[in-house]
Amino acid sequence: MKKKKNIALVAHDHRKKDLIDWCDFNKGSLSKHNLFGTGTTGKMIADKVGLDVNRFNSGPLGGDLQIGAAIAENKIEMMIFFWDPLQAQPHDVDVKALLRIGVLYNIPMACNRSSADFLISTELIDEEYDRFIVDYSDRFSKDVDNK
Repeated sequence: MKKKKNIALVAHDHRKKDLIDWCDFNKGSLSKHNLFGTGTTGKMIADKVGLDVNRFNSGPLGGDLQIGAAIAENKIEMMIFFWDPLQAQPHDVDVKALLRIGVLYNIPMACNRSSADFLISTELIDEEYDRFIVDYSDRFSKDVDNK
């Protein structure tokens, strides 16, 4: 990761206000990085906080999957995802896929304000960082000659 990180900002409906408050509090730090978000959340952050947010589709319309694809392509390096643990989501499988892909590609992720505070305040946020990525290819290769 370069000094200027590509950070995804995502929040479910009942957590959007929390994420907007967090972004407003951390506006100075966030403004040093490239920000990405799902459609509705990204627009709200841009409008209410004044940060430039590159927007994907709304989450239920594929935005979560677009961010997951960007993670797999090493275009998103960090994610702040305030998800709602008390409300079922119509696109719950997409949400789980997004969280899974974040773990698979070993990106720093925060799912609540406390963990987001730790991520944004680490000295690594403004430094280059050599992220370790597990090579899972051996788990998917099959030796058909030995059958």
